This record gives sequence, C-alpha cells and structure tokens, in this order.
Amino acid sequence: MNRAAGEIDPTPKGKRYALHHMIVAGDRGYAAWRDGGFSIHDVSDAAHPKLLSHINWSPPFPGGTHTPLPLPGRKLAIVCDESNAEFCAKGLFHNWVVDVREDRNPTPISTLPTPVGRDYCMMGNFGPHNLHENRPGAFQSEETIFSTYHDAGVRVFDIKDPFQPKETAYWVAPQPARLIDPRPNVAKCAMTCDALVMPDGLMYVSDWNAGLHVLQYEG
Repeated sequence: MNRAAGEIDPTPKGKRYALHHMIVAGDRGYAAWRDGGFSIHDVSDAAHPKLLSHINWSPPFPGGTHTPLPLPGRKLAIVCDESNAEFCAKGLFHNWVVDVREDRNPTPISTLPTPVGRDYCMMGNFGPHNLHENRPGAFQSEETIFSTYHDAGVRVFDIKDPFQPKETAYWVAPQPARLIDPRPNVAKCAMTCDALVMPDGLMYVSDWNAGLHVLQYEG
C-alpha cells in the first residue's frame, strides 16, 4: 500500500485486496476486504484501531467480501461475498454466518441458502451483493436477514437457528427494458443491488440496471 517506500504488492493476479467498508458495534469493528476476507478490530481507541483477527475463505471460495453485518446481541456476524462474474464463471458466492463470540477466532458455521427455482447462473450475474445493515432508524432484527442477490432479487432469511438458516420470502425484479450499466457484454437482466428496510416494512431496493423499486415486507 506504500509503493513509494518500496512495498511490494503481494496480491495474486486476478485478486483484489481492498477494504469495502467496516461496520462498528460497540468497541468492535467488523471489516470486509474483497478478496482479502473478513477481520475484527478493537476500535475502543478510534485513533489507534487494533487488529484482533483475520480470516479469508478465498481461496477456495471466489472472494468479493463486501458487507460485514454484526449481530452483537447474538455474537454473530453475517458476512456477504459480492458476486462479480457473469454466468457463475467464478463459481457460487455466499452469505456466511460467522460465530464471533471469540474475537480472535471468528468461525463460519453456515451459509444462507443459495436461491433456487430458476437457472439464475444463465441469466447473468448471480449471487449476493449487499445486506440490509440494521442502521439506526431502520428495521432492526438479529433473526431476520435481508440480502440482495443481483439477478435473483431480494431474499429474506430466518436465522433463529444460525446453523440452519431458512429462506422465508423473496422478490425478483422483472427484466429491464434497457440497460443502464454502460459496460460491454453485460447480460440484460435485473441487478438488484441494495435494500433499505424501514420499521414499517417499506423497502427501498436499488437496481444497477433498472433504477429503484419500492416494496412492502409483511412478514
């Protein structure tokens, strides 16, 4: 990261090590590092954060770690890997359920179920992008998880049993009439990107290719 001082970039070809973002709960920060995995930090002194642990499941999984959602009341984190390839060219990406009871030894214990029912791989970019992040003023739950899945829409999961998460609801956007994404050779499909859920269940769901959808979650 400091090439002027002679540091050598150790990143393997085709991989990207970069902080997407950190979410803080209490004095702990949970960070997602794209192909660099997931880390936990002591941020009790915000000017001098300390690394407590780091775990990376890429390889063998394809990486793209995007969103680290802490569930502090349950000592869990949901860690979302963003799919970043057309037609499942890199394999399947997952949302991981991670046991973070021990700061120095975060342990994946399950994944949220991969959507089924259509051949999503052949539709375009299939897999997670982001999670509803339990932000202040928004819908709050440590048992109901909302995740966007690009061409598989929005999926809702019950994680009361964190070892056996269950999908409880979903919505898939219609194919857009035209693409907004300017990149060449992008499949013409919905690309559900981010979801914000309000306390009354109103959902604002953005799409790379089709703008904004407003939904109502009723349980």
